[in-house]
Amino acid sequence: MKLTYLKPALLLLLLMAAVPSWAQKLITYEAGMGTRDPSDADVWILYQRVRAEHEGMVLYADSALLNTVLNDFTAFGHIKIEISDTTTIYGDQLYYDGVSRVVDIWDDTVRFIDGKTLLKSDHLSYDRVSSIATYDTWGITTNEDKRLVSRKGYYNTETKIVDIYNDVELSDSNMRLLTDTLTFNTNTNVAHFWSPTHIYTDSATMYSEHGTYNTDLRYSHSMRSSEVHNGEKHITCDTLHYWEQTEHGIAIGNVTLRDTVNDIISTSRYAETRQADRTSFVTDSALVRFVHHDDQRPAATPDTLYLHADSILVLNDSLRHLRSVFAHNRVKLFRADAQAMADSLFYSAPDSTIQLFRSPVLWYEHYQALADTIIILHDTAGARQAWFNSNVFCIEQVDPDKYNQVKGRNAVVHFRQGEPHYADVLGNAEMVYYLTEDAPSGRKSLIGVNCGIGSDMRIYFLDRAPDRVVTLGNPDMNTYPYDQLPQDKKQLANFNWIDTRRPKQPLDVFIW
Repeated sequence: MKLTYLKPALLLLLLMAAVPSWAQKLITYEAGMGTRDPSDADVWILYQRVRAEHEGMVLYADSALLNTVLNDFTAFGHIKIEISDTTTIYGDQLYYDGVSRVVDIWDDTVRFIDGKTLLKSDHLSYDRVSSIATYDTWGITTNEDKRLVSRKGYYNTETKIVDIYNDVELSDSNMRLLTDTLTFNTNTNVAHFWSPTHIYTDSATMYSEHGTYNTDLRYSHSMRSSEVHNGEKHITCDTLHYWEQTEHGIAIGNVTLRDTVNDIISTSRYAETRQADRTSFVTDSALVRFVHHDDQRPAATPDTLYLHADSILVLNDSLRHLRSVFAHNRVKLFRADAQAMADSLFYSAPDSTIQLFRSPVLWYEHYQALADTIIILHDTAGARQAWFNSNVFCIEQVDPDKYNQVKGRNAVVHFRQGEPHYADVLGNAEMVYYLTEDAPSGRKSLIGVNCGIGSDMRIYFLDRAPDRVVTLGNPDMNTYPYDQLPQDKKQLANFNWIDTRRPKQPLDVFIW
């Protein structure tokens, strides 16, 4: 017979394969008393000052059962497990599998301590291979002043990250966060959430469906379905950055900002609010609606002013009442009774004035007014005075090719109970005015055209229409039959009828 010899290295591998996988990591123990289990010779019953050790983990208990074949350990009473210098577990009943290296411990209040983190539950498992502690029957985790509560959770002693699910609550002395899924880093104190989440603080309430919250900085970053309610300010948007301590918010995408104290609603693609200086800023498709409820109108039909510009800044006073509004570049306004456009706008609430700068245009009823600067003063009844400074030109369309016109250096319109009473045209006054009378058909018939100049003019209104004109200072006035009106008299110099740019409805303010 021929003998076959195995090489020493191959023989060693075969011998190692025949050894049970746990043979290299047997549980060692010490106890005041011990005896074999009469029903199972593989099990030792241990009593009094039980101490067991396995790969650096030390376990203490009042009593225990050690299976020397399966290499598992069941312990009872005053259990303490030292996983490392910083990680300790306390409980009352335990099962430890030396092969899988999983600790399963339960008690009314199991305590898992890892540095500054304390986890409490009535049943907890700790996997020494993955360094993850798990509970699924409610648990409370505390880290300094942070407290996390959930039905199910995982804590990683290597990364110091807590993952918790189902009825989640994160709280400290400044806030309370409620959600369904949360990851919390105990090193950075930053929480990540992926489900509908409410955050409550002393100064604000926030909602988000995906974001982060830094409990130290009190800063939230919401990336989906974002909302914040801060006193009179309500913000909804796609993405939100919010700093609670300074009440500073940045909103991006589908932004709606509501000021409930002043009845202001702003929409845009970007907005920023700062409580420190009591400002709100909107830009990128910005639209600000000033909702005015008229006592003479039903509540469902408020008289709302729509303001659009490239950028709009709203300031409140210390009582959070509206103080002023700045609008810059491509400004347009719409209200049922008046519309306007300009390069920039300033509104002062204390003195109720609107100022329009750089090529402003004001439309009122059938009138169009242009000047270098337009200032409108309001009172409770509506407009009280309007100033038109430099290069004033007012036009009213009578027919498609007929226009009443007044121009001058400056002009002031005086109102009575919100209705135009009279207007003073001051300096280099000129006019073209079509004279009409009521015809039997009920329509107005043209009887002539009044043209002239003077140093100043005063125009009196009746039912919002010119009724009488007084020319002061070297007047030169002539009345022509319409068919004898000279061609050069039909339109004054620099005539510019731009009704096509007038907003006819609220959203026309976006059309420049």
